[in-house]
Amino acid sequence: MSETRDWDGSTYDRISAPQHAWGKEVLERLPLQGDETVLDAGCGSGRVTEMLAERLPRGRVIAVDASPSMVDAARERLGALKGTGVRVDVRVMDLEALQLEAPLDAILSTATFHWIGDHERLFAHLRAALRPGGHLVAQCGGEGNVRGTREAAQEVSAREPFEPYMRGWDGPWNFSSAELAEERLRAAGFKEARCWLHDVEVYPPEPREFLRTVNLGSHLLRLPEELREPFVDAVHEIVGEPYRIDYVRLNIEAVA
Repeated sequence: MSETRDWDGSTYDRISAPQHAWGKEVLERLPLQGDETVLDAGCGSGRVTEMLAERLPRGRVIAVDASPSMVDAARERLGALKGTGVRVDVRVMDLEALQLEAPLDAILSTATFHWIGDHERLFAHLRAALRPGGHLVAQCGGEGNVRGTREAAQEVSAREPFEPYMRGWDGPWNFSSAELAEERLRAAGFKEARCWLHDVEVYPPEPREFLRTVNLGSHLLRLPEELREPFVDAVHEIVGEPYRIDYVRLNIEAVA
């Protein structure tokens, strides 16, 4: 199973403009009539879930995330939908142990799968949750993602006083190639699978907060409280200003 990390949901909601923009693009690729039951797999603070719900006026959204703080933020955001007729159910749930009451018509996921270590297990659970002919449309970090930030974090992790806490740890991410993702999807039982990579440059407006909350959150959990800000400072010094993040996005489209 992957490491479970509880994010700062309210901070993520404020600084996650890049993820929100990507989510909008991914959602546009999902074919919907408006009456389906759709899973938002890794809903975060609910910004993409909100857009998904707008496309399902007669349908239902099940939004899940492994982080209780993210789920709290999503429930707060999506509470505004009460009384609109859109049904949204937000749950704390690990995607590697996904179990739902009835088959889904579709699954949407953005900026989530690279946090999950076992993609074979993940894709098998997603396939089992879909009805035959159901669609999976997703995007996550792919091979080569955030290379500069990863290299900076590795350099700092090898220094004292951080090294004893980071020793033997390969990091929290699973950045797959498009070819391997397609193989894993078909092995999980998807009839059709198409994956591709594309590059995106991001300059976060709050670089230290973005580093702390998004890029280095899992690293900081391994450190005692008094070493967390010095770790962020050291990585921030290496990546410099303006902080440019070289994202590589893995796009996934599959049919059950």
